[in-house]
Amino acid sequence: MTNLFEDNLNSYEIIWKIPSHGKTLVNQQDNQIFKLSKNKENVLKIGIKDLAKYPFLTEAGEYLANTGLSLEQLSHPDWKPIVEKAYGRIVVASSGQIYGSDLESLDNDSELLSFIVAIILLKSAGIATLIRRFSLAEARRSERFLQQDLWVSRDKKNLELPLKIIQDLFAVKVSIDNDEFVIKVPDYLQRAVHFHEKEWKLVNRRVTNGFVYLSAHETVRLIRAELGEYINGKIQSVNIQSIPQGFKQRVEDLVILAKKFSDTTFVSSEYPPCVKHGIEVLEKGENLPHSGRFLLATYLLSKGQTVDQIAPLFKNAPDYNERTTKYQLEHISGSSGSGTKYQCPSCEKLRSESLCFATSDCDGIINPIQFGKKRKNK
Repeated sequence: MTNLFEDNLNSYEIIWKIPSHGKTLVNQQDNQIFKLSKNKENVLKIGIKDLAKYPFLTEAGEYLANTGLSLEQLSHPDWKPIVEKAYGRIVVASSGQIYGSDLESLDNDSELLSFIVAIILLKSAGIATLIRRFSLAEARRSERFLQQDLWVSRDKKNLELPLKIIQDLFAVKVSIDNDEFVIKVPDYLQRAVHFHEKEWKLVNRRVTNGFVYLSAHETVRLIRAELGEYINGKIQSVNIQSIPQGFKQRVEDLVILAKKFSDTTFVSSEYPPCVKHGIEVLEKGENLPHSGRFLLATYLLSKGQTVDQIAPLFKNAPDYNERTTKYQLEHISGSSGSGTKYQCPSCEKLRSESLCFATSDCDGIINPIQFGKKRKNK
């Protein structure tokens, strides 16, 4: 069987599995989305509202096991709003936006079910770019809820859930000191290295006894990329054999939607290997870390390209948003904000961030903008 979500902890044995055509979504011994653990120790008892916030949690299995819903039932006209909500959730994600949920007024059951149906639609369409965009958008959506839960609940017992999510999924233990959150320096550095803003540099942080102090926003921002990769990896492992007729039109619509992200970018042979690698990652629709995008922007700007020429390069990025991309490029170019034009990072800096892919053609350069110059001067 192919797992959709399988928890890292040995104490959990809850596994999401996609059912065969006509099988129940849950509670079937031979083919189920969730296989419930017999070991209930350390499993938090959380409500449907929390599951709607974090539908990727293994605890969602215990709740959905009681529904007995099948794919055939969900394809019935009475359930069409769930399918439409799922499709809309994907469309919003494809545009680089975050799907909004008013959990106080909306039906939380439909929120959870629409997440599952969205996965079925995505896997049936088989478009990796849409899956990556959906994964990152869902990560950003959950990031908002994590931030809210950390801040609102920081002095309450139910703070246990957001802290447990961060620790169980990403092995980062977060503690509380008054109104601030603290994590170990190594955990911080492992993630902060990918941010270029001054406020993320360790020298600009409050550090005491080997712990870094963070706000609720900063705490969850550190793990956004990892959460996106976690969701993406679990979705990628699903195997869909067939779907009901009622789902097929929306699957066809997703194939059409994906065509707008199929642009190909020209990669010059004059580009250094690190820049070529970054462009190739984006062209495949994969997520390039912030530091990699910063490299591309500063390098291409140094070569005389304009913001309008560079912006389309990021069109295939999972979190692409045209307005945000241009704003960030203008900031880096110095045409907005403080007016400071950022320089291309050094090879040493790129090596520290695992972004260096040096070959013999690099010829001992210390900055990517020097690539090719030494050969020409010989």
